[in-house]
Amino acid sequence: MSTRVALLYAFSLFSAAMLGLAGGAVWMVVSMYLRHSAPWLALPIGGLLALTIRTCVRPAGTGAALLAAAATLLAALYVNVLIAGVLIAGNMGLGLIEAMRTAGVGMLWQLARMALSPADFAWTGLGMLVAAWLAWWRRRRG
Repeated sequence: MSTRVALLYAFSLFSAAMLGLAGGAVWMVVSMYLRHSAPWLALPIGGLLALTIRTCVRPAGTGAALLAAAATLLAALYVNVLIAGVLIAGNMGLGLIEAMRTAGVGMLWQLARMALSPADFAWTGLGMLVAAWLAWWRRRRG
C-alpha cells in the first residue's frame, strides 16, 4: 500500500470521526430542546452520516458502510457523554466545558453508561444498520 493510499484511509477515518462527533452534538441540541433523551434520533442521524460519508468521504461500498456505522456509534456515545456533562453543569451551576473538565472522562463515561437503557442500544443498532445500508447501497444504472 502506498503512502498516498494510507493517508487517504487515515483522512477518511478522521473525517468520519469528526462527522460522528458533529452528529452527536446536533443530537444533543435536539435532545436538550425536547428535554428528554431521544434515542430514536439514531435513525436520521445515521442516515445523514451515511449520505455525507458516501458523498464526501468514500464512494458507496463496504468502506463507506463501515465508516458510517462507526460514525453513528460514535455519535450515540458522544451524545450520552454530552448529556451527562450538561446534567452535571446544570446541577453544579458550572459552564459545560468547566463541568466536563472537572468531572473528567471517566466520570462522564460512567454516568453516560448508567443512563443507557436497552432501548438506547436497540435504536443505536438500528441507526448503525440504516447508516451501513445507505452508505453501501449503490443505485443501479441501466
